[in-house]
Amino acid sequence: MSRFWTDKIASLDPYVPGEQPQDKKYIKLNTNESPYSPSPKALQAMAAEVNESLRLYPDPNCVSLKKSLAQQYQLETNQVFVGNGSDEVLALAFMGYFAAGKPLAFADITYSFYKVYAGLYGIEPKLIPLNDTFDIVARDYQDLDVSGVVVTNPNAPTGKALPLADIEVILQANPDVVVLVDEAYVDFGAQSAVGLVNQYPNLLVVQTMSKSRALAGIRVGYAFGHADLIEGLERLKNSFNSYPIDRIALAGATAAVEDTAYLQEICEKTIATREFTVKALNRLGYELLPSATNFVFATHPSKSAEQIYLSLKEQGILVRYFGNKPRIGEYLRITIGTDKEMQALISALQTL
Repeated sequence: MSRFWTDKIASLDPYVPGEQPQDKKYIKLNTNESPYSPSPKALQAMAAEVNESLRLYPDPNCVSLKKSLAQQYQLETNQVFVGNGSDEVLALAFMGYFAAGKPLAFADITYSFYKVYAGLYGIEPKLIPLNDTFDIVARDYQDLDVSGVVVTNPNAPTGKALPLADIEVILQANPDVVVLVDEAYVDFGAQSAVGLVNQYPNLLVVQTMSKSRALAGIRVGYAFGHADLIEGLERLKNSFNSYPIDRIALAGATAAVEDTAYLQEICEKTIATREFTVKALNRLGYELLPSATNFVFATHPSKSAEQIYLSLKEQGILVRYFGNKPRIGEYLRITIGTDKEMQALISALQTL
């Protein structure tokens, strides 16, 4: 600890990403990256942008990407916000809409960055427990005195999806605060709430290019909401970093959004491989939660999650182990890779 740290720095409990060991080549099934290449059109667009124009600043308003997203989701461009990964979008939303002195409601088992943002901005978390089968229960989000609500759909790390009707129950129960729906994994089998944006002025839907569009490396995320909500995010962005998206990322993200056929292709491949993996793990005695994501959440009734994780790592396969976290310490989150990678996983587990 440096003597130059402020009390704020010293009090932080930072987010810990999935491990990225460099000692050898691994089959990486621990960070929910796509096993497939980005859209060829996106790669071509990014390559074309590597020229003398890189001496110039990028478009601070990301107009081309906003137009493509608005057209794709049948919204106006002033209903779209773009940021440097969905994590930045979430951080700005927490700062702008939830740091108002009241607690912020989100599930007790969900994306762990929410607690980090809450600590950063001095927000008290109000943790709403998942039920015994790891479901978000919509009625538990009624009669709350909070600054806002965050719902991850599908949830992570459980992978379970919430019906759109339940999202509406939460929205209707909290009309005076922002309800943020984090849809990082929505393209793998859940219903998106984007279609509800024009009905609910308190709805903010956040998505990312990192998962279904296989562009985790360029860090682009975006949000959809009422124009007034989006204007608030724009004011925050332009008070912090007015150029969050570089020229190369902007070109690639725009092309990827427009290449809907490729998005559908790799999502269908991922879903098919997920179903194969579920059946194979079931045959080995693993118990899994229903998944609408590009990962599965698995436990074995008679084998230690830590020992499985360590054994797989020795065999060159990384999965996500959550240590002694309450309720999920005996679960492993396993990213869906290619058919070949998942067969390697199954073969390694058979040796146990």
